[in-house]
Amino acid sequence: MVQVRLLLVEDNEVYRSSLEAVLALQDGLEVVGGIDDGALAAEACRAHAANVVLMDVRLPGLGGVEATAAVRAACPAAAVVCLTAEATGEERAAALAAGAAALVEKGRPVDDLVAEIRRAVENAR
Repeated sequence: MVQVRLLLVEDNEVYRSSLEAVLALQDGLEVVGGIDDGALAAEACRAHAANVVLMDVRLPGLGGVEATAAVRAACPAAAVVCLTAEATGEERAAALAAGAAALVEKGRPVDDLVAEIRRAVENAR
């Protein structure tokens, strides 16, 4: 199993902290950082040597779609899995076009999210 170095990009601090705590309990997943600003995502990916970025689609300032494209350009070996509470069809298509490996609803079970993260890192190899 590939060791997953996961960077969280989520502007809701409570959700980000909760996600970090839950994901840190998963075998083979290491949360290497958490930020609340899409504009910092590409640099944080490089700085933390993340191989997966878990990216909120709706972020203030630089949105998740644009931040996904920036991460893919700066860290081409890293996969991006986008998170959404309720993305429109247009937002979903834009996230995938920007290079997201998957788009996961925030209400899905943690096991589903972990499976998408693992799939993304395996497909990026």
